[in-house]
Amino acid sequence: MAEISAKDVMNLRNRTGLAMMACKKALVETGGDVEAAEDYLRKQLKGKMEKRSDRAAGEGRIEIKIADDGSAASLVELKAETDFTAKNDDFITCAAKCAEIVLAGDVGPAAVNDEMTKLIDDIRAKTGENISMGRAEKVDGSGASFAHYVHHDGKTGVLLVVEGDLNEDVARQICMHVTAAVPRPAGVTPDDVPPEIVEKERKFRVEQAVESGKPQEIAEKMVEGGMRKFFSEVALIEQPFVMDPSKKIKDLLGGATIRKFYRWQVGETDD
Repeated sequence: MAEISAKDVMNLRNRTGLAMMACKKALVETGGDVEAAEDYLRKQLKGKMEKRSDRAAGEGRIEIKIADDGSAASLVELKAETDFTAKNDDFITCAAKCAEIVLAGDVGPAAVNDEMTKLIDDIRAKTGENISMGRAEKVDGSGASFAHYVHHDGKTGVLLVVEGDLNEDVARQICMHVTAAVPRPAGVTPDDVPPEIVEKERKFRVEQAVESGKPQEIAEKMVEGGMRKFFSEVALIEQPFVMDPSKKIKDLLGGATIRKFYRWQVGETDD
């Protein structure tokens, strides 16, 4: 029997939002495989489980900076061991300075340079904690504009890249929607949803239909209707607006389009 650690159980709980004992049982049943355990739980609950990746574990802060001329933006995930340190003014200042350094660099994922290392080492010395950079990236804004929102606890940040004229307040509200929406949006449009997510969902739905006694051909036809509903749930522009569910996000855009969005949460990339 695979050894199931408390970290494994907590990781699965963060991904699913389900009780610790249910998560532990699923891991035992699947030999400690987190992905298989998540599928096991979905089957146990007849597909009704809501994936809660928004509950990812970890302490730290997401920082977002936009260039004064709007030509680029940066995102930084600075990680800490405790919430106490993550809310410390020195830690917050460090995250902001790192975001400025990333903004001054090249477009794309950014490595920690000597300047950032010194800033992080200073916080390590002051706090005695293992402070580390989770992620950092510079985003090009050519031909577009930015909107952003960092949640009040600092753990979730959203950057929106918009083409066309969109009211600043509306753009910020869409950022807030991306932060709060469940299911979490997986792409701007149905075509943007990553193929691996689509295939996993389709496979799961086919298996459920076959297990209910439907022939394979009938099951696959049934699933296509279900997939249309799935896309309406996870494609950002098709989602009901959290502040007014009578409207969809696409109804707020006017003539503008969303080129891309980034939703970063502290700890979500933890193994």
